[in-house]
Order: sequence, then structure tokens, then C-alpha cells
Amino acid sequence: MILVTGATGNIGSELVTQLNDSGVRVRALVRDPHSAALPAGVEAATGDLDRPETMTEALEGVDGVFLMPGYAGMPDLLARAKKAGVQRVALLSGASAALEDMSNAVSKYMTQSERDVRESGLAWSFLRPRSFMSNAMRWLPQLAVGEVVRAQFSGVRVAAIDPADIAAVAAAALTGGGLEGRILELTGPQALLPADQVAVLAAVLGRPLVCQNLTNEETRAELETSLPREYVEAFVSFFIDGTLDESRIHPTVREVTGRDPRTFEQWARAHAAAFADATL
Repeated sequence: MILVTGATGNIGSELVTQLNDSGVRVRALVRDPHSAALPAGVEAATGDLDRPETMTEALEGVDGVFLMPGYAGMPDLLARAKKAGVQRVALLSGASAALEDMSNAVSKYMTQSERDVRESGLAWSFLRPRSFMSNAMRWLPQLAVGEVVRAQFSGVRVAAIDPADIAAVAAAALTGGGLEGRILELTGPQALLPADQVAVLAAVLGRPLVCQNLTNEETRAELETSLPREYVEAFVSFFIDGTLDESRIHPTVREVTGRDPRTFEQWARAHAAAFADATL
């Protein structure tokens, strides 16, 4: 039995489907088991990762856990998992964990989560994906009202990855893929600018989309309207000050799955219906 936390998110939902389709027993951690849209045969469970004492039933009979990072009381949760008989953890982390910058809000929780898992005594694999291709969904509100996409961090190339590819590597890590003790750097096959992604969407959707590159000052101002200040500073540090490089391409997805990671165009075509719903 595999417990998938974040089971309705971009990666978790893909992982639940992939494991279930391959015949693996899956338990999905959800807020409301009655409203969660899960594949047939998947067991729903509730629990709060910030309150490890609520996770007892969810952990019962589980061999492996796909674990989201950054929750309070993670050492307690991992101790309870070990006591329940969990053997391995695949932790969703990120490239900023390598920085070990405890003054940066994002790097801090990624770094601490990895340290907690290392110290748990459980077998582990760390998944360090770069930005998700699904982040392009943030442009849907703009596409609903016009053809101009305001792009933050316009000069930054990122080897973004399809969440389905992250899920495929997680599935291998949790089902005996020989990935214990591995730090898995996960990227897509191309390092693209935001304008490149917009151009791909324009071609896929058949719309004359225009990318409006925001200045660093405009980007910061937009971030400040939607994120706590410590996260604004974290992303400014990464992508304006240049402390994090997400442009390097890694071969990990191919090494683990035996196939190339999906391109942004492939991801866009697979999700074209969601973008098509954002009509003028």
C-alpha cells in the first residue's frame, strides 16, 4: 500500500492514477473523502500533515509514502510512519534544498524537510523537480480577457517539467525501483524563457498570443499582491538575484523511466482543453 499525500494536486493526482493503473494499492490523503474525485479502487483517507496525531489511520498498513515538504512536526510524523511499518519515503523537494539557505523561506523548508527524512531511519528518495509546466495555468485569467500574457521573471530560462513525469519517477521510487538514497534532479528536455512558453501556447491554441515581459520591479510588485513577503524575497533571490539556476537539463527522467521527459508542447497539447475554456 502506498500513501500519497497531496493526492489531488498536480503531482499527487498523476501519481495516484499511475500507481492505480499499474495495480498498486493506493491510499490518497484528501481533505474530504466524499467529494474527492479519485480513480476506482483508490482508498481515500483523511489526516492533517501539520498534526501528526491525526495520521494514525492513514498510515496503517502502508509500505511507502509520497510526502509533501514543509509541514510542522515532520519528525513526529516520520516517527509515527516508521512505527506503523512504513519502509520508504519519496519526498517531494526542490532544487533550492541544495542551497541550504536557511535565510530563504523556500530553501529553508525544503532543506529542513530533507534533513528530517534523512534522520528518520526510513529508506528515502528525494525528488528535486524544477518549476512545473503546469505553472503556465497561472496565465488562464489573462487568456480569458485578452491575448497579452504578462510574464514574470521574463529573462529566466527554466527546464520546466511535466508533473506526470515527476509522478512517474516517484512511482518508481516507491515500488522497488532501486532509487533508495538517491537525490533525483528532475527537469524537462528544454530550458525555455516565459516568451518561449507563450509562443508554444499560441501555436497549440491557434491564438495570436503576445508575451509582455515584465521588468524586475513589475514582477516584484505583482508577487507582493499574492504572496507573503518572505516568499516574495525567496523568489526574487532565486530568479532576479540569480541564486538558483533551473536552466540545466538533467537526464534523470530517462534514466528512471526509460523514456524522454515530455516537452512543453506535449504538455500544452495534453491540457489544451483547459486553455480552450479560457475564451474571450
